[in-house]
Amino acid sequence: MTQTAAATRATWLMACELDELEPGWGEVALHGGAQIALVRFGADEVYAVDHLDPHTGAPVMARGIVGSRGERPTIASPLHKEVYDLGTGECFTDAALALRTYRTRIVGGMIEVELDG
Repeated sequence: MTQTAAATRATWLMACELDELEPGWGEVALHGGAQIALVRFGADEVYAVDHLDPHTGAPVMARGIVGSRGERPTIASPLHKEVYDLGTGECFTDAALALRTYRTRIVGGMIEVELDG
């Protein structure tokens, strides 16, 4: 499948207005039964990851500790403090873990999250 074909099948979820998210904090967006943690990092940079902690399965990632490792924005699980790259989902503290990430975009002041096509 070509990248263009995949892009046309993508579904974008309108989550909330950018101004509704406070920089450095997470909030949860619901899509059906899925919970997606939205994290605003800086003025207009927004990341979306699974709300479920990969280590425990608990729905807590939106309450994680937002920070950075060098230039890479991170979130740490509030339970066991595993640190994840917000862009890639890579876990810095346990290579066996990974956090699912979603692409985001801001359209007309609204945050949209790309879901599986």
